Amino acid sequence: MDDLHIYNTLSREKEKFEPIEKGFVGIYVCGPTVYGDPHLGHAKSYVSFDLVIRYLRYLGYNVRYVQNITDVGHLTDDADQGEDKLEKQARKEKLEPMEIAEKYTYNYFRDMDKLQVLRPDISPRATGHIIEQIEMVKKLIENDHAYVTDGNVYFDVSSNKDYGKLSGRSVEELESGSRIETASDKKSPEDFALWKRAEEGHIMRWPSPWGEGYPGWHVECSAMSTKYLGEHFDIHGGGLDNQFPHHECEIAQSEGAYNKPFANYWMHNNMVTLEGQKMGKSLGNAISLDEFFRGDHELLSRAWDPQVIRFFLLQSHYRSTTDFSEEALNGAESGLRNLQDIIRLIRQTEPGQGDAYDVDSLRENLESKLNDDFNSAQAIAILFEELKKLRKQINQNQTPENLDDISTYLEEFVDGVLGIWPEEEKASGDDKTGELVRLLIELRSRARDNKNFELADAIRDRLNDIGIELMDSPEGTDFKIK
Repeated sequence: MDDLHIYNTLSREKEKFEPIEKGFVGIYVCGPTVYGDPHLGHAKSYVSFDLVIRYLRYLGYNVRYVQNITDVGHLTDDADQGEDKLEKQARKEKLEPMEIAEKYTYNYFRDMDKLQVLRPDISPRATGHIIEQIEMVKKLIENDHAYVTDGNVYFDVSSNKDYGKLSGRSVEELESGSRIETASDKKSPEDFALWKRAEEGHIMRWPSPWGEGYPGWHVECSAMSTKYLGEHFDIHGGGLDNQFPHHECEIAQSEGAYNKPFANYWMHNNMVTLEGQKMGKSLGNAISLDEFFRGDHELLSRAWDPQVIRFFLLQSHYRSTTDFSEEALNGAESGLRNLQDIIRLIRQTEPGQGDAYDVDSLRENLESKLNDDFNSAQAIAILFEELKKLRKQINQNQTPENLDDISTYLEEFVDGVLGIWPEEEKASGDDKTGELVRLLIELRSRARDNKNFELADAIRDRLNDIGIELMDSPEGTDFKIK
């Protein structure tokens, strides 16, 4: 599979990726509702799409990445009932809603930065695009896709014959599956709010042609994605739990307003589970990323490095469920450290006289996995397999002559695409420690070759006494500082 193929939720199959404009990709990903700290479920989504963005740029595309901040309109039942999530949190913390938005937007970007998640090119806020949302609602009314009643505006689902094409749900299923009492001013239970009348005491409100109110949750993404990417763009992404109703409503609104296709490819990442149950704030079982980084949660035995969290998430495919346990994190930590130790060894070893390593083959193998719907898990498996071979060559004094080329490509892929490049040693003394340990490993290897096992064991034991553990394997000897 030489070309990039993406699983398109809309068609329910993998499709060859063909951008609308050659060399350019416009991508919109639903961002967080900023009423609480980001948790591991958020990390799964945004690390997954960070890989997508990084790989598209690695392939040479000019990417415009838009990810919104929801700071109004997201009600507590994720549809048209309940309280605005920010208003509810504002009352709980005795703050203004915009203080809540600022606080948790800051925390979101702080934690994403720690996970090496690249910032979007544009991060529009719902409250900063009220005018655009009102204009879209007006278009939908003009096109007979929406109706006004008592200060509320609803999308008329019966006006859109394709409603349900993303999720595969029929209107009949929506009607029979409705679990909440239909608002008295709706024509049908499946109709959804584009604009809500602000009741007395509702803090977040704006003037509109239909009276003071606030936008529905779904309309913000349609208004902001089309503002920055055009009425028809390449990729729309988000969590699987947003497929219905949020993304289904986005399609209906956007195509109803502009009479053209909305996004060509729909990508949905799967969820993080804890003992088989979805991890999320609304379920009360979410561990925030800050708690992971500080080790401050009853389910955690210690603090966890953000790089370990990122690597743990990349080891599963974005469309697969990721089940959390500290045992799994321990495995990810061991794997990441092993991978990074080999990379350090390659970078700090001088090119030798050994046969040239086939860098092009490595590149092709890694790209073949990511071209298959961004399969990071399989790419990482190939990376481990190949780097172990290289470590064995180095430890057997068969270092490839083109080691610099290998190091350059590894930085391009491991740093540029996977985002798990080993942190540089903090001081030059650390570099020299590594060099000295590798020198002792080489002397120990020679002693063993000469059957001087007493000296070889003495080197191993003395290093262990000062906190440096040697690890022998068929590929050679590596070390870790305890």
